[in-house]
Amino acid sequence: MTTTTLAVLVPLLPFLGAVAGLLLGRTAPAFVRPLAVLPTLAALALAVAVALDQGGGTGNGTVALDAHTQLAPTGSVPIELALHIDGFAVLVAVLVGLVATCVQIYSTGYLRDDPRYPSYAALVSLFTSAMLLVVYSGDLMVLLVGWEVMGICSYFLVGHYWETPEARAASLKAFLVTKLGDVPFLIGLFALAVDAGSFRITTILGKVTSEGGLDHPTLIALLLLAGVAGKSAQFPLHTWLPDAMAGPTPVSALIHAATMVAAGVYFVARLLPVFAASQAALIVLAVMAAVTMLGSALAALAQDDIKRVLAYSTIGQLGYMTGALSVGNRDAAVFHLLSHGAFKALLFLAAGVIIHAAGTNSLAAMSRMKDLRDRVPDAFWTMTVALLALAAIPPFSGFFSKEAVLGAAEHAATGHEPGGAGVEAVSSVPSAAGWVVLVAGLVTALLTAAYATRLWLLAFNGRGAEAPDHGKQPVTMNVVLWVLAIPSLGFGLLAGVLPDWFDGHSLTPTLTTSVLGTGFALVGGLVTYAAWRHSTAMAARRTPIGAVAVDTESGDAGLVEAEAIATHTPAYGDIASAPDPADPGRLLLGPLHRHAAVGFHLDAVYAALFVRPVRAGATLVAFLDRTVVDTYVRAAAEAPKALGWAVRRAQTGNVQTYLSALLAGTVVLVVAVVLVATAGA
Repeated sequence: MTTTTLAVLVPLLPFLGAVAGLLLGRTAPAFVRPLAVLPTLAALALAVAVALDQGGGTGNGTVALDAHTQLAPTGSVPIELALHIDGFAVLVAVLVGLVATCVQIYSTGYLRDDPRYPSYAALVSLFTSAMLLVVYSGDLMVLLVGWEVMGICSYFLVGHYWETPEARAASLKAFLVTKLGDVPFLIGLFALAVDAGSFRITTILGKVTSEGGLDHPTLIALLLLAGVAGKSAQFPLHTWLPDAMAGPTPVSALIHAATMVAAGVYFVARLLPVFAASQAALIVLAVMAAVTMLGSALAALAQDDIKRVLAYSTIGQLGYMTGALSVGNRDAAVFHLLSHGAFKALLFLAAGVIIHAAGTNSLAAMSRMKDLRDRVPDAFWTMTVALLALAAIPPFSGFFSKEAVLGAAEHAATGHEPGGAGVEAVSSVPSAAGWVVLVAGLVTALLTAAYATRLWLLAFNGRGAEAPDHGKQPVTMNVVLWVLAIPSLGFGLLAGVLPDWFDGHSLTPTLTTSVLGTGFALVGGLVTYAAWRHSTAMAARRTPIGAVAVDTESGDAGLVEAEAIATHTPAYGDIASAPDPADPGRLLLGPLHRHAAVGFHLDAVYAALFVRPVRAGATLVAFLDRTVVDTYVRAAAEAPKALGWAVRRAQTGNVQTYLSALLAGTVVLVVAVVLVATAGA
């Protein structure tokens, strides 16, 4: 079987599994779980086989695999069913297959009693297939199909607990905000294809690097960045991602680690020469990354919901990736994408175990539970590994990938050319972009360690009543955690090998950024620990105020989470303003905490600028439609009706009345004629 055939089967198998799962979900429920796990597992195996067959990327001279056939004659710009498989594609596909397989296995235990599990599993498979199509696609129109299918899958999966208003609102918000970015994204795709004369990625990249280049590189790049900002949750279109935590935890792991949000970063990495052709676009991308990193890290430090902490963390880590792209180094960006995918999937799946054990997703409530770590030893140890990777503490994987980003920013700031096969001779990276990403990345490293330490301290070092006992978690859930802990711990050791799969950039940490980044992270962790010691001492003297735990009798994790989402309300009003002396985040942020807890009021700004004017316009249109337009319509019907009524009243059927009327009419006419004749004389 050829590599091309194997590559075609990788996205096809999960798609067929999704179709079969939807068809057999009710008639043959015993086949639902095998149809969820086995096609995805087979796709992972084939993705590994494709990676081994490809044997590396452009860095070691291996030629990328290209295969295509015309999909439909258009008469102008052709649309082709094309594959473009290089080192970036094969490794990202392996990540997608690994995380999706882990999520499907985990979900068999997590949602084992959920009546909607068949449709859920099928949608997860379809989600996986769509992302794999994006990864392997060599034509932008085919890529767009996978891009949009992921959007509709996220709508259904985020709204899985549709009985709760939070889930319904979150699914709509995720769909609409990403579509807001997809509109200019689609325009940018068409503009790029017209400019290059093709939707084929290789043809477009050849046009960019040719002597003439693109005619409108800045406009095209900015239009495409709008879609990337929506899909990858970058400022200012990131607000949908924290709310999307209303969906099941395995869905959160899939969206945050290997699909949806990773698609935007991968798209920019694949088409980086298009963006590098415009220094203005790189500056915009760098500023967007810096604002995203800093803002999301501050917001994560103020969140009470454990999943919202991880959601804002994802936004910040994606900011690192887009920051690396803004300085022309897609090797570092994809390296961090791969590393982050492993430890972020582990963080979310471990959080699902903790939510099941605690009966709540509130960190404030967990901090009042004694011995929670003893209830979930597997989640405790694996989440500790993942949090160390997130905080970029050596030798965990996050240290190597984050230092690769900071090193790339340092090189750009000090005037090094980006180099590599991806963007050589296209454009020099502005040093301003390098400084912006470097400074923001270092400060974010401190804040990342701070909120990771806060999460660990509040979740696993609670003091108070015994944690509720909801029984042991299914073995499938715990096994998946240990599987993902392996790359979270050791993937960074491949930093010396990965350049051969990528463009050839060195991914080895540099001394300056390693010392600075690790130093900032240690300071953030130690300061947070000191603040926690102080806040717990304060809480011992006062009655702390926080969210109320949900103590459900159910042993099913999915039902526990659904109830936790529906009833996660603070005991004394808004969690953003309720004083809670046990939370070190409040002490560290001070007066900024109230604003950071609500995402710096960005949703309120959008509501004032867009939602309220649209609703006011809709109200005005409805008023005009009912009061003005409908009045004219009703009048057009009532006038003939009134005339008919008057004529009908005259038709009495009495001959004498008719003769009298005829005589009276004759008299009136005679009088009128006489008067007219007299007046004329």
